[in-house]
Amino acid sequence: MSNPDTDKVFTGSIPKLYETYLVPLIFEPYAADLVNRLASRSLTRVLEIAAGTGVVTRMLVSVLPESVSIVATDLNQSMLDQASAIGTKRPVEWRQADAMQLPFQDETFDAVVCQFAVMFFPERSKAFSEARRVLRSGGVFIFNVWDRIEENEFADVVTTALESLFPGDPPRFLARTPHGYYDHPTIARDIASGGFTASPQTSTVAARSRAASPRIPAVAYCQGTPLRNEIEARDASRLGEATDIAAEAIARRFGRGTVDGKIQAHIVTIEN
Repeated sequence: MSNPDTDKVFTGSIPKLYETYLVPLIFEPYAADLVNRLASRSLTRVLEIAAGTGVVTRMLVSVLPESVSIVATDLNQSMLDQASAIGTKRPVEWRQADAMQLPFQDETFDAVVCQFAVMFFPERSKAFSEARRVLRSGGVFIFNVWDRIEENEFADVVTTALESLFPGDPPRFLARTPHGYYDHPTIARDIASGGFTASPQTSTVAARSRAASPRIPAVAYCQGTPLRNEIEARDASRLGEATDIAAEAIARRFGRGTVDGKIQAHIVTIEN
């Protein structure tokens, strides 16, 4: 019953839950890391691909000079609506766009940034080719991807816990998609297929994922990501039960008060 097409669907209540729970849980530290890698560069125009609810966008606005214009895109209009509702300290151009067919002219941007989204692209080489096309000579493409699920403790515990609820067809979204694109040679090959000639520079960064209770990461993953689509496809009436099972599994592993788990990602930088 797994359907990779639903892996890209961030609709309904998912954007709000994503922003409320998942952003502070796992995305904020890597957003700061990504933007700080751009801070020392001379930039005039920056494109963000797959901006989601805008955690990186807001960081770009805070860190980069006001003279730098920022365009933030996402495939899902509902995510952009959530991002624009939160707002930014200065104007940003929000635009719905497909990463594999960017609506921009060649050599338009000094930097292209993408946080935890290339895993969702159906044709990664094509998306990388588009990023290269819109980059000026001397520009930089920087993105990050999650490491294997075993290095990301809450996601791993939730995935394992849900096997007991649907033993015949366990939901594998987290392992399949967010944590399914971590192999360095595969990434390098896709980048080269996208037309980049420079070798990518990759660094692995571990961080901590903290929450005030075990239920927060359970809700974040089960209800604030497309894992919800997988659960509801199996039995929509069991979403609450799935969340409860995930919360109990996290509590057993990390305690019933404040929880703290490892997260780990790869950051990839390619000079154009």
